[in-house]
Amino acid sequence: MRFRLTDDQRALRNGVRGVLARRFDGEALRAAVEGSGAGGSDSGALRVDRGLWRVLGDLGFFALRVPEADGGVGLGLPEAVLVFEEAGRALLPGPLVATHLAAGAVPGAATGETVVAAVDGGLVEWLAEADVVRGDITGAVPLRSIDPLTPLHRVPAARPVPDPVAILLTAAEQLGTATRVCELAAQHARTREQFGRPIGAFQAVAHLCAGILVRAETARAAVYAAAVTADPADIAAARLLADEAAVRGTRDCLQVHGGMGFTWESEVHLHLKRAWVRTQRAGGVTESEELLAAALAPGPA
Repeated sequence: MRFRLTDDQRALRNGVRGVLARRFDGEALRAAVEGSGAGGSDSGALRVDRGLWRVLGDLGFFALRVPEADGGVGLGLPEAVLVFEEAGRALLPGPLVATHLAAGAVPGAATGETVVAAVDGGLVEWLAEADVVRGDITGAVPLRSIDPLTPLHRVPAARPVPDPVAILLTAAEQLGTATRVCELAAQHARTREQFGRPIGAFQAVAHLCAGILVRAETARAAVYAAAVTADPADIAAARLLADEAAVRGTRDCLQVHGGMGFTWESEVHLHLKRAWVRTQRAGGVTESEELLAAALAPGPA
């Protein structure tokens, strides 16, 4: 199933992609990783890029769904999905979903002046860098995150009911990762040669690339459809498909790259680590599985 974007939606997506390409390109990504203390660096001072955060605010990234009467952009979930897909594609760090959901409720969140974190189940992303934290963080303790660009804290709080919008926007970020690793796998398969031929000419590699593409496009259809219907069951299905496309797609992309994909010079393993962290958001995969199963179960006769 293919969704045709409107001219305005396409312009929005391309505009966000262009801004991120200029402000958070491959060099900026590597600098952020080095700043986190990963890859042999000893700095360990991971920070939110406040300048970029304000640029995103000026772009309307956070205020996208805030009504125009309240100073927002006045768009809807489909447009939010498109911009969060681009954020996932670029591996943009920071509590993006939490700040987006706080726009209109927390002063400064809509404009990017305020960084907002939120308790999500028993975890909080970017707690130390947040100006405002939504939820009870009593007893929060730092965790060693597998993703060098997502600092985590654990809190002994009760698990609230996941916000469907948070689930959908996380799925959109996963879709962005799935799309990006599909591009990386195809590019490597075309340019890397073994035995005098591009490795993409070998059936095993071609099948891996095809599988990455199929899962990404299946997830795209589900995520875009859920953005239109906003149905909780559709959102749960989109989340499951997007998680699979991101995690399995990145693992297959690593297989295409071989050992090169695990080096700090490559972004492939960073996509896998971010995808793993996202699977723990908004109730985790199990919550979406149970919601979808309940929606599909036959009602009483």
